[in-house]
Amino acid sequence: MAYAENTSVNSEQSRAEIERILVRYGADEFAYMNTANQAAVMFKAFDRRVQFVLPMPDRNDRQFTHTEVRNTPRSEKAKREAYEKAIRQKWRALALCVKAKLEAVDAGITTFEDEFMAHIILPNGKAASEFVRPAIAKAYESGTMPPMLGFGQ
Repeated sequence: MAYAENTSVNSEQSRAEIERILVRYGADEFAYMNTANQAAVMFKAFDRRVQFVLPMPDRNDRQFTHTEVRNTPRSEKAKREAYEKAIRQKWRALALCVKAKLEAVDAGITTFEDEFMAHIILPNGKAASEFVRPAIAKAYESGTMPPMLGFGQ
């Protein structure tokens, strides 16, 4: 069972809540983007630019076009409701994620950089995770450490 699977909180309310949470912890400079298959929340905090990309489900996926139990086609209204339910769940989960990360930072459990590292946007416009994930995979495959950032490259 997914977190907030049956939430009635719409995505606009969740986005607004995310922004309120971020402001409470000192973030500013917000931006939002939506496409057919993803949404993004961007902000600046602790002198870092951060971006969360939220994958969106395909509204033509069978989970929305057909019923779960009998696998029969849904009405247009039922398709829309099932899809919107999935969107609401994703936005609630992102709100929980952001709040939990910032609470952990505030409580001194971790640092902002450690908690948000994968989502920090580097000067080249790419997320840190785009650089780090392949380096981690290569280190495990080869058993050797990659060169330090900016050295020996």
